[in-house]
Parts: sequence; C-alpha cells; structure tokens
Amino acid sequence: MTIKQLLVMYLITLAVFFLIDMVWLGVVAKGFYRRHLGSMLSPNVNWTAAILFYLLFIVGLLVFAIRPALVGGEPLKALFLGALLGLISYATYDLSNLATLKDWPLVVTIVDLVWGTVLGGAVSFVSAVLGRGLLKL
Repeated sequence: MTIKQLLVMYLITLAVFFLIDMVWLGVVAKGFYRRHLGSMLSPNVNWTAAILFYLLFIVGLLVFAIRPALVGGEPLKALFLGALLGLISYATYDLSNLATLKDWPLVVTIVDLVWGTVLGGAVSFVSAVLGRGLLKL
C-alpha cells in the first residue's frame, strides 16, 4: 500500500470508528457509565486524552488488522484481527482499573471488553470492505 492509500484508509477508518462509537456512547450506553461509575467520572471530558486514544487506536487497527487484510485480500481477516486488538486494548485499561482502583465495577470491565472486541472487529471489517472497494485493492 502506498502512503496515499494508507492516509485514505486512515480517514475511512476514522469516519467508521466515530460513527459506530458515537452510537454506542450516545445511545446504547448513554447512562451505563454514569450509573456504574458515578462519582468516579469527571464532570468534564478530557478531550485531548480521549481524542489521542482514538487516533492511536485507529492507527493500531490500520496497521495490525486492516492493512494485513487488504494486502492479503481477506476482509474477514480484518474482523478477527481487529476484534483481537480491540479486546487487548480495552482489557489493558479495564483490567488495570479492576486491579488497582477501589470499587471499580466488574460489570464495567465485562461490558467494555465485549464492546472493545465488537468495536475493533466491526470498524476493521467495515473499513477493509470500504477501502477495498474505493481503492480497488
């Protein structure tokens, strides 16, 4: 893949990621985190940290899941590799919190691990399919 193709894939993946994750955060899990984390939540989101995570996570999906799937001509490979990276990424955060923070809810860890897996797999697969069609790979 050329640098231009990688940049196009990054933008595709960024759009797919935000569409899917905003549905999760804005609709599906809207009250979930407030209900289970309550006073642990900051009244203001640290957007710099949140955006930095998202941008880096998308790089990870592109490098470790989407690109290998596109190069191999196997979009389903993106689903499985993306799901694995999503699980590992979300597990790093949630299992560390479960291990070190007082009163960190197990249910939040479980839900986040499932969500990270679904998110990573779905974003990678949809991005690979879109990219394959748009870039004629």
